[in-house]
Amino acid sequence: MSDSAENTKNPLQIEIFPSRILSPQTAQKLLAEIYQIDGILRVMVQGHRLPTKVGFGPGTGEKVEHPQRKAIEVEGQVIELKVNVGRLRLEVADAEVKEKVRKACEKVFPFPFEFREGHFLKRKATVTDYAKLGPNADPKLLGMVDPKAGNYKNLIFIDNKKGKNPNEEE
Repeated sequence: MSDSAENTKNPLQIEIFPSRILSPQTAQKLLAEIYQIDGILRVMVQGHRLPTKVGFGPGTGEKVEHPQRKAIEVEGQVIELKVNVGRLRLEVADAEVKEKVRKACEKVFPFPFEFREGHFLKRKATVTDYAKLGPNADPKLLGMVDPKAGNYKNLIFIDNKKGKNPNEEE
């Protein structure tokens, strides 16, 4: 079996690691570019949590007005950023889609970034996933949030028509 034939059956996972924390505007621009590409299967945005309240010290319980905690719009859906965007992990259909994502990053970022292929998101359910999500868990949930957190409220699904693997049979 050729290498290209294998790639059509197993999606690739890539990580985009900018040399800077992304502003909400840059994150929105990048996500808009990414979601214009056919073959994007899953996108996970990672970064340090932006607190809503002071957790300790003299101001415990006071509201935090963090300038990076803004709402962005992706595919017509308004999403409040709860993290400083530090990296993105994507699952894409094939190498062609991967190169389109790289070009989107080069278009949006005026600064350097790391772009690597690897294994970043789970593909199969673990015992913990089975216990938390049950036997019929949506495979899109696997590896997207910390199972120890106990809830999946912070997970936002963006419904896009282009997210379907073009190599997949219905």
